[in-house]
Amino acid sequence: MDKIPITRSGFEKIDAELKHLKSVERPAIIAAIAEARAHGDLSENAEYHSAKEKQSFVEGRIKELEGVLSLAEVIDPSRLSGPIKFGATVALVDEDTEDQRTYQIVGEYEADIEAGRLNIKSPLARALIGKTVGDTVEVRTPGGEKSYEVLSINYA
Repeated sequence: MDKIPITRSGFEKIDAELKHLKSVERPAIIAAIAEARAHGDLSENAEYHSAKEKQSFVEGRIKELEGVLSLAEVIDPSRLSGPIKFGATVALVDEDTEDQRTYQIVGEYEADIEAGRLNIKSPLARALIGKTVGDTVEVRTPGGEKSYEVLSINYA
């Protein structure tokens, strides 16, 4: 299997979620199932079925996070330089609206567009890879073609 690129902060966030699920959520669900069983007939016990459904979700999420962490390749952006690549924080200006935005290119499991963390597999990130300051990037989005100019690249 391929390694999953991830930043140190992304790795720590996923690891913290995994620990929370194992140490807090899992025991709480086990307790809820035990309490629901004590109420008797399980076939018509909504609390029991709800707890079992939540248990299934939590166990699936634990497996997913364990898989991500086992394949994670932690990359330190501060050791990188040059053209845009994974970990770069890139300032862009939309050439149509003059809106400026800053994104950090990160792995898919830590991406959060609202927080400015752009999934490396996204069309914009793929278009930015290899570009340098002053380059123009054309990106096809669901809203149509967009054109951005790279203002700065930072690997802090």
